[in-house]
Amino acid sequence: MSDSNSDSSGQPSFFTKHEFAIRRLHSLTGIVPLGLYMCVHLTTNASLLNGPETFQRAVFLIHSPGHLLPLIEWGGIFAPLIFHAGLGIWIAKTGRINSSQYRFTSNKRYSWQRWTGFIALVYLFLHVMHLHGGVHFEGWINAIDKVGLGQFRPYNAGSSLVDAMHRGYGVVWPVIYLVGVLACVYHFINGLWTAGITWGLWISPNAQLRATKVCVALGAVLTVISLSAWAAAVFPSAEDAAKMRAVEDRMYEEGVEAGTVPEMEHKRDLRNRDAIDEADEEENTQASKIQFEPAA
Repeated sequence: MSDSNSDSSGQPSFFTKHEFAIRRLHSLTGIVPLGLYMCVHLTTNASLLNGPETFQRAVFLIHSPGHLLPLIEWGGIFAPLIFHAGLGIWIAKTGRINSSQYRFTSNKRYSWQRWTGFIALVYLFLHVMHLHGGVHFEGWINAIDKVGLGQFRPYNAGSSLVDAMHRGYGVVWPVIYLVGVLACVYHFINGLWTAGITWGLWISPNAQLRATKVCVALGAVLTVISLSAWAAAVFPSAEDAAKMRAVEDRMYEEGVEAGTVPEMEHKRDLRNRDAIDEADEEENTQASKIQFEPAA
């Protein structure tokens, strides 16, 4: 009978023959580009706490490649993620623990790494579908918008993000994001510690103790950043989102006029614009009445 390390002919499997290189490539993709991208992504989202202008400028910069952006996303994010997740599932399924890799690690830490990996994978799928819809086709985005997916509009970044967190399903999305982001942070930090062993950077107990302190400190910083990003999207009200949208629209119009922002209307949040315009008109009318009301 063949085991998970052999093929049907009894020969070593592809994974077994190339395990050394595959495990290192697996750990590397977890750090670069995936871990690095997560740090940048969380920091960018947390910048919304500094105001919609800061966040919108960052999103304009991210989307400056225009039609090349999907290629960059797939080559630099999704392809490495699929590889890392697929291989991670295989490693977890086979249940093989490299004794040299986990000699100084507790079983509890290894178990948490597996579980947070599964949680992170499910969360990332939901996150991509909820905000981005998976693919950049206008017809597809319009279709899934009806069921509350594909909610993010990059040229109205802050307001559409806030609206997405509050649109339907009560507190379901905020809870999913809170659990998912924290799982991603733990998985990355613990994976970073493990990668150091895989690459032979810290082998002795003393070296691992120092690495643990560094990773815990980095994890604490990332946790604060992730909670800040979460709060920036969850705590603002619908009224706050409307104010953000006004700022974002002004920045878009100024950017298009100056030639620094490509004119791409499909990246704007044009939903419910009539209702928003009516509300703004009513607010301006009331302000005019107050302004010209004679003093008693």
